[in-house]
Formats: sequence, structure tokens, C-alpha cells
Amino acid sequence: MHYGDTRPDILKYDPFKAIIAPRPIGWIGTRNADGIPNLGPYSFFNAIGNAPHMICFTSEGLKHSVVNARDQGEFTFSLATEDLAQAMNVSSGAWPDGADEFAQAGLPIGESVATKAPFVADSPAALECVTVSFQQIVDRDGAPVDRYMVIGQVVQTHINEAYIRDGRFDTAAARPIARMGYRDYATVTEAWELDRPDS
Repeated sequence: MHYGDTRPDILKYDPFKAIIAPRPIGWIGTRNADGIPNLGPYSFFNAIGNAPHMICFTSEGLKHSVVNARDQGEFTFSLATEDLAQAMNVSSGAWPDGADEFAQAGLPIGESVATKAPFVADSPAALECVTVSFQQIVDRDGAPVDRYMVIGQVVQTHINEAYIRDGRFDTAAARPIARMGYRDYATVTEAWELDRPDS
């Protein structure tokens, strides 16, 4: 099977997100112009560079996290885990600007060091970021679409030391969750190694 702009009837639902999966969840913390905390999960998210560490997230629509990261020049990422899944889901609600999703989800705020952006204190790991790029995305014809991308450079890393094993962050022990297609999620429960041919 193959198709372009028209999806065949056998595919009742768009499989795009199910194919590009699992996707890490960018649980993004910001403050609005009045200093009120904001928290929202984004599944169009990933690391995009090392040295310096850089991450990005993309919003479908000009949502609060994007506006705040653009206007305040900073944001945080908190690792969403199986233990925090319900709180993450609460923070995904269509709350009005000025609603404190940390409070709505019952999440304590971590103490940032290099920024004023809030992060989830109960998360095993969090990153403070300075916004280095904001842009509206265009399609192949150069027409703007209602999608917005934020790139941030990591300026501070927070790790719960209970998840450090032999000098490494134990991802499987943290049990991060990832987004798949439809309403499906996955949990990282084990890790395995594979050496490169030149290592």
C-alpha cells in the first residue's frame, strides 16, 4: 500500500504518529507575562544537538508554552514518567492562559538555578533551557502553517541522584513514557547495548 494526500479507506485513522513512534514527550514548563507557571506536554519534541545540548518542541497552534518560551526567552523540560503519567495528562488539558497547570495536576515546582522557568520537582530529570530560536513552519510551497517550533539550549541539568547507576543516568529505572499514535503510550522498561562497528 502507498498513498499521498488521500488516505485509503482501510486506514480509518491517520497512521502518521503511530509510524513515527515512540516519540519522547516534551513536558515543557514556562511562565507567562505575569509570572504564572505553565506546564504542557508536547509529543513533537526531541534532542537536536550535543555540545551544546539543544532540544526543540513544536506546537500545533500558537499555544501558551510556545508564546511563553518565545516572549520570556526560556523554558524547561521535565522527563515524563509512568509514575507521573496521570499528572502529565492533566497538564495537557485546554486550560486558559493564567491557569497554573502545576497546581491543577498537584505537582510541586522545582527550584530553577539559571532561569525563572518552572520544572516538575518530582521528575527524575529536568533541563533548564534558554530559547535560541522561534519560527513558524512553512509547507513545501513556502506557505505558513499553524505550527511553531522552539529551539532551546540547555543551561542547567537537574537529576535525582537515585537514578544514577555506575556514573550513568538509569533511563529504564526512571520508566519514562513516550507517545505513539492515537491514544497510545509506551513505557521504557529495559535497555540494551549495541556497539558501533568502529567502536
